[in-house]
Amino acid sequence: MKRIIFSILMIAASFFGFSEDGKIFRFKYSKEDNYRILSTVKENVMLNGRFSHYSEILNRVSVRVTDVDDGGRGFNEGIFMTSESSVGRGGNFSWGEEYESKFWRDSQGVYEISDEYFMPVVRDVPIFPETPVGIGESWTASGHEAHDLGRQFGMNKPFKIPFTVEYTYARDEVIGGKTFCVIEANYEISYASPEPKFMMEDYPAYTMGFSNQTIFWDAEKGQIDHYYEDFRIVIESALGMTLDFQGTAHAEVTDFERAATDENLKDVQNKVSELGLENVTVAQSDKGLTISIENIQFKADSAVLEESEKEKLKMISEILKEYQNDILVAGHTARAGSEASCQQLSEERADSVAEYLIGLGVRDKYHILTIGHGSKIPVASNSTAKGMAKNRRVEITILDK
Repeated sequence: MKRIIFSILMIAASFFGFSEDGKIFRFKYSKEDNYRILSTVKENVMLNGRFSHYSEILNRVSVRVTDVDDGGRGFNEGIFMTSESSVGRGGNFSWGEEYESKFWRDSQGVYEISDEYFMPVVRDVPIFPETPVGIGESWTASGHEAHDLGRQFGMNKPFKIPFTVEYTYARDEVIGGKTFCVIEANYEISYASPEPKFMMEDYPAYTMGFSNQTIFWDAEKGQIDHYYEDFRIVIESALGMTLDFQGTAHAEVTDFERAATDENLKDVQNKVSELGLENVTVAQSDKGLTISIENIQFKADSAVLEESEKEKLKMISEILKEYQNDILVAGHTARAGSEASCQQLSEERADSVAEYLIGLGVRDKYHILTIGHGSKIPVASNSTAKGMAKNRRVEITILDK
């Protein structure tokens, strides 16, 4: 596969005549680098030619580079989280399904990844040529998409769709005082799947579509800074079912500092103490630095915050604004009533706190996520009023991953 891609790149370089004074584009990796990708997808979904639904999807990726070899390849270990905007819950994004992925990516952009991993979906985009590229010049390279169709077709490996990408180094653009290289990447899909080796009730027989991407490349960092895309993917199954996805996407790539350090822990604990915040504790957790508000007060049997809690959250919001990392708001309840009712109430209360923090300008809705745990993770006994008060809490985590 590498040889094929390398040959294509060299043929493209020869055909388009890259100038000697152009730029050489390369991904740069450093061991223990951390980066986060946040993409939002807005799409219409059609089923058998009829409108099915509109989706707004948040894809959050946190990656650490754990190794860099002598050839400049970086070994990336990531957690991919996908969430759809919650209809009827204020439009917040709840913490969704998580996928682990591990892969090598070389300096030109080529992936080496096992079939046990479904993420990332779009692979080998962009791929850069060996030779310099000048503004207005173009090249081509192979890429592919890898889709998880387990729910639709019972497939236990990624469904891979190959394509050829046409690239153009379009221009340089200054944004916020920083110069980015703007690269246009366009591909069309027309792929007839081979018949499966094993009998399947149905399978994706034919895939067609397109993707038009505008990539803003940070040459200094050797990474994508952000991109925009419009796309359409149509999958026709062997039994005649048609799935049609069309929409737009935007993604941003950012470095982030680890929040849950000993120094940050002490700093936030001191600020909480100086502010005189009662029933508030700070701790390092598996996801980051967590501020826990115990005995948080809502109006009876509701998710409406009491005014006293709003004042408390205003003070906590000033601490949160000092960090650039994403935030996860987790709701917990004491055990009262059924677990189903506890679960719903915990989700609603997490949403309520998230919406209030968004209103205070801590982050926008794409950078504050929510999750409800019901009464499943108590920190004290529910047999006493004091214990129930501790369990009735909201945890706000400054995310490290």
